[in-house]
Amino acid sequence: MSTYPPLAERMRPKSLDDYIGQKHLVGEGAVLRKMLESGKVSSIILWGPPGVGKTTLAKIIANQLERPFFVLSAVSSGVKDVREAIEKARNSRFFNSASPILFIDEIHRFSKSQQDSLLGAVEEGVVTLIGATTENPSFEVIAPLLSRCQVYVLKPLENSDLLELYNNIVTNDSLIKKRQVQLKEDDALMRFSGGDARKFLNIIELLANSYKDDEEIVIDNLNVTELLQQNPAQYDKNGEMHYDIISAFIKSIRGSDPDAAVYWLARMVEGGEDPKFIARRLLISAAEDVGLANPNALLLATNAFHAIQMIGWPESRIILSELTIYLATSAKSNSAYMAISAAQSLVQETGNLPVPLHLRNAPTKLMKELDYGKSYKYSHDYPNNFVEQEFLPDKLSKKQLWKPQNNPQEAKLKERMEYLWNRKF
Repeated sequence: MSTYPPLAERMRPKSLDDYIGQKHLVGEGAVLRKMLESGKVSSIILWGPPGVGKTTLAKIIANQLERPFFVLSAVSSGVKDVREAIEKARNSRFFNSASPILFIDEIHRFSKSQQDSLLGAVEEGVVTLIGATTENPSFEVIAPLLSRCQVYVLKPLENSDLLELYNNIVTNDSLIKKRQVQLKEDDALMRFSGGDARKFLNIIELLANSYKDDEEIVIDNLNVTELLQQNPAQYDKNGEMHYDIISAFIKSIRGSDPDAAVYWLARMVEGGEDPKFIARRLLISAAEDVGLANPNALLLATNAFHAIQMIGWPESRIILSELTIYLATSAKSNSAYMAISAAQSLVQETGNLPVPLHLRNAPTKLMKELDYGKSYKYSHDYPNNFVEQEFLPDKLSKKQLWKPQNNPQEAKLKERMEYLWNRKF
């Protein structure tokens, strides 16, 4: 089988009809399908985790529209490569023909100067840009370029999508359809794939390669688990453990294990991970996992994020190590995370409840006549800068959303709230 292209390449769909998943974008009546059916496509950015079909979708768009297709990888391309690609695109366009498509994989890795070099060509319509990114483009793509692109979010594949892909493999793949394949259990297969079609295809291929050509391929939880434990490097040959490692990193911090946290940090450093990617995850952890147990953690994480932008590798590893150890050894609280989650659920449940009249702004005479702002008590006019009054909608009076947790910092906050409000928190 080694003389053939990998299974992931053999199974790459050529049209939207063969494309699996992302029905919200390519299903009947969905935005990208309608765009393609009209024969027109604007510059877009496809944002989603690995293995969900970003590159495949870009190729299908170019193929269906019959446009020249130029590809750049942000990992290996510089400003010179961008300019050369734009010039080739410019020369390939005749008269009033539609602009060629320039596909940039991992566009989040492009520097500001590289993105600036794209801007003119996108503005002038020399190229139609399709960028693929696993990172939030709001953080990684410069505002002028982002404003000229539509951002579409691709989701991890559902188990039903992966089962559909499995059926396609055993029915249509030139090699595997010749073999006997038995799917006895799929729990481990789905768990290790994690909604990533490329992982799913690689696992199937590893399993197929572990059997002789005349043997039946048996897929069950034990076979999948044992195979992946024996072949960790091969399984990760395309950097697919990127999200698994960042998950282990954050969970080690949450679990207050500085040794494990620094180990996973080192794995990312040695793998050439973008330091900004790590710093952003640490910022989130500082707010979500440390939270009000140590509010200084968020300040330190913010400063660390700015510091690594000024320094870069290799010295940024020291800053990230310091922050990692600080967060891992800090007291933990997710009360702020739980409070906003509870509040959002309450809003979804109760809808747009009216703002109490005494809390409303009253910039006009009419609003004052309608009692907007009437009876509002200005806290600073009272002892301890506090006076008891209702700040929630009437139907939610005295509803408690923030629940302080058991740590010294929040114990002080709880004590103050109970003193002011004369009730339990």
